[in-house]
Amino acid sequence: MTHLFEPAHIGSLELPNRLIRSATAERMADADGRPRPELAELYRELAQGGVGLIISGHLYVHPSGKAHPEMTGIHRDDLIPHLVAICDAIHDAGGRLAAQINHGGMQCSRRTVDETVAPSAVELPFLKRPARAMTEEEIEMTIQAYADAARRAQEAGFDAVQIHGAHGYLVSQFLSPLTNHRSDAWGPPDRARFLRAVCRAVREAVGPDYPLLIKLGMVDGVEGGLTVEDGAEIVAALEEMGLDALEISGGIGGGESLNTRGGIRSPEDEAYFRPLARRARRRTALPIALVGGLRSRAVMEDVLQSGDADFISMCRPLICEPDLPERLREGPQGPVQQRAACTSCNRCWPEERGEGIACKLPGRPPEEAPTH
Repeated sequence: MTHLFEPAHIGSLELPNRLIRSATAERMADADGRPRPELAELYRELAQGGVGLIISGHLYVHPSGKAHPEMTGIHRDDLIPHLVAICDAIHDAGGRLAAQINHGGMQCSRRTVDETVAPSAVELPFLKRPARAMTEEEIEMTIQAYADAARRAQEAGFDAVQIHGAHGYLVSQFLSPLTNHRSDAWGPPDRARFLRAVCRAVREAVGPDYPLLIKLGMVDGVEGGLTVEDGAEIVAALEEMGLDALEISGGIGGGESLNTRGGIRSPEDEAYFRPLARRARRRTALPIALVGGLRSRAVMEDVLQSGDADFISMCRPLICEPDLPERLREGPQGPVQQRAACTSCNRCWPEERGEGIACKLPGRPPEEAPTH
């Protein structure tokens, strides 16, 4: 029995299948955060390729949170017409698009912000420079920036909003004991207060029926960071925060990143966050999207059949093969192929400015995929 191409809902949003394009930094914007035409074309190609939902690359909610050059902005009202053009391109192709909104916090580049901020003053081995502690006024301003960004996304025509709460960006910094040891109400024992405040402000901005998702890092993967038990407690509180779905990830920085593992060549390498999804399933009734090394149709179907997750999220395979959903779909002769060509060589991201993400091995079928 196939589940991958069954329709499903996230809140009020109806999706034609259970395949989600997980967010990635496309790096296709100008210096002011305006998306270049190539971004609309990228999304249009994904929509035509059959993916059920596209989640945009992270959009910065405030200039202090611009994580890297060529990051798309959603921090000003004058960007709305440019975002409308993107949404129109996806909708014309029959697709659905969610806006991932984010603040880079301590992980912002020297090329984009003069100083980095975090819940507490931090200086960690994997950071390029120390970050100073945010003031309470800055915290309140940033919460409002998330709400304003969500309102802009709704006005522009995005079908949903996803709050980025993973990978060592600002929301996950507040959740982590590694980076949040404030002595006021924004610190322990209630490190989730910032996330709750963001969710409340966003929900007030977009109304009760607009789909609201979160990408949550359930574990930091470094000593002194968020544990699986900590992550499970956060998951248990998400429904009360007004969220409609949860995408699970992990990793805060340092060493080999948990969320970009390379060398996915066999089913045993796939779905490396599946144990986290199982923990989450025990703590929430929210729909769960599983990301992390998913490549073969058989593994995807098994994840859905087991109930460990309700949606399959992928990023790099869809950079390599934007039409992968259609390739995996059953036809009169069966699916065109059984697994993605992508082996996670992690060379998708540009070395030079102005290039944008692209697979270095476009269109190569699985049997010809390299073994690097």
